[in-house]
Amino acid sequence: MNKKILTLSVVFATLMIMSCVKDLDVKPIDPNLVLSTNLKDRPGAMKQALSKIYAGFLTRGQAGDDNDINSQDANFTCFIRAWWNVQELTTDEVICAWGDPGIPDLNTQTWTSNNPFLTGVYSRIIWLAVLSNDYIRLTTGDSDPDIIKYNAEARFLRALAYYYAIDLFGNPAFITEADKVGSFFPSQTDRKSLFAYVEKELLDVQDKLGDPKFELYRADKAAAWMLLSKLYLNAEVYTGTARWADCKTYSDKVINSGKYSLATNYRQNFSSDNDISPEMIFSLAADGINIQGPTGVSFIIHSSSNGTYIDAATLGLPGNWGGNRTKKQFVNVLIDTLAIYGNASVVSAKDTMFKQVKDKRIFIRLLDAWNITNMPTYPQGIGVYKFTNKRSDGGAIVNYNSDFASTDFPIFRLSEAYLMRAEALLKSGDAANAVTDINVIRNRAFGNATHNISASQLTNQYLLDELGREFYYEGHRRTDLIRFGQFSDGTYTWAWKGNVMGGAKTDKHLDLFPIPGDEVSANPNIIQNPGY
Repeated sequence: MNKKILTLSVVFATLMIMSCVKDLDVKPIDPNLVLSTNLKDRPGAMKQALSKIYAGFLTRGQAGDDNDINSQDANFTCFIRAWWNVQELTTDEVICAWGDPGIPDLNTQTWTSNNPFLTGVYSRIIWLAVLSNDYIRLTTGDSDPDIIKYNAEARFLRALAYYYAIDLFGNPAFITEADKVGSFFPSQTDRKSLFAYVEKELLDVQDKLGDPKFELYRADKAAAWMLLSKLYLNAEVYTGTARWADCKTYSDKVINSGKYSLATNYRQNFSSDNDISPEMIFSLAADGINIQGPTGVSFIIHSSSNGTYIDAATLGLPGNWGGNRTKKQFVNVLIDTLAIYGNASVVSAKDTMFKQVKDKRIFIRLLDAWNITNMPTYPQGIGVYKFTNKRSDGGAIVNYNSDFASTDFPIFRLSEAYLMRAEALLKSGDAANAVTDINVIRNRAFGNATHNISASQLTNQYLLDELGREFYYEGHRRTDLIRFGQFSDGTYTWAWKGNVMGGAKTDKHLDLFPIPGDEVSANPNIIQNPGY
């Protein structure tokens, strides 16, 4: 599909904040064509301005090599790329062979407050909040029905950015449209207060947003319900108080809306035609012609490919960076290797592509070695090929580009509503109804009910594993492991966790990332997170 995000050549009354982060200050947008004072006079300009906020979750900047945030490596500040790295490399799901600054630290859970990916994702979150604040300030109180909706969308996008801040950093700098325009040191919020703020914002804007599926790529009521459900799903981690009933309430709203259904072909959600997947609730638009950059699905496909095993061209992108792959511990989550193969050591001889696996969600192959004894040796490990730049039927896309994917990055899918509701039910003591939702997902995964489970089989560990099978490589894993107590000091270890080849227990303070060191040193209001 030709999914072009409209560009923005306007200037907001941008807040030039004296931290967030010191050497990654936000750049003002080119003011040559339209100013904020007459933005509403230009037909379509308000929607174009709103699209800039949406694009900020995926792109580096306005066009080409432009970057909205100044840094030594602009790619490190692309939100989805930086966020995906900190969510995945820190877990059993992904290990990267590259030696770029910050990557080995994420692989081994030995990061510090100077990790460039943590600095990049933090800076991007603050930048998205600044951009949203300007738009909200400009549109608040307008009586035009379209602008009222645009205002609600900007507030949703700010809430989404701050949700990621809650999850990753807990206690970031905090700014809203009520803050003055100009140079000042932002105050620091805390995790509970930011949770309450995001909750209040979402509850207020949900009915101001468009109805589910009113326009492709725009946040609607269902997107707000999904974010509320996800917020409540993790409420015990974020605030100390579980909110399972609230999580179920908003998952119910999505499921019962009647607007979504599971895609018959699971892989359609990760193919270049995923814009027409019936289960996609909210995604970030990608287009190899109009939306370019080494981020999103382009980054995932390139970094996970190597010509010796699966060439990226097989996935619609002829380029092989040979970086990311998974570990045998996670393969044992994805599939029961012992039941199928007898033991892991004979997988190579029998089925390197895991074709005997009945679960249709599995797109992996054994590389050169089952064990990763040396992190920089890419052929060690198991390749993951879930995302593709081809259509779900295997055909080529119309707007093909040799470097950049046209596959949207999924933020919310219907299957997540089912599994969030299942977890809320299970942890409320209702395994009987929880298993029904689990089996909806497993029916799609296996094509029939032969692999359904019973309520007696459904445990917390089983649910965590099912989340891994459904959402691997989508950026969920760190958050899920923390919620189930297995990210840092839990009993579960994996290769190179704790910088030990066989894996080791790490300290619980790692469940929260540090505030970037540049932010702490630049802003006297910021106190570093405990343990750093």
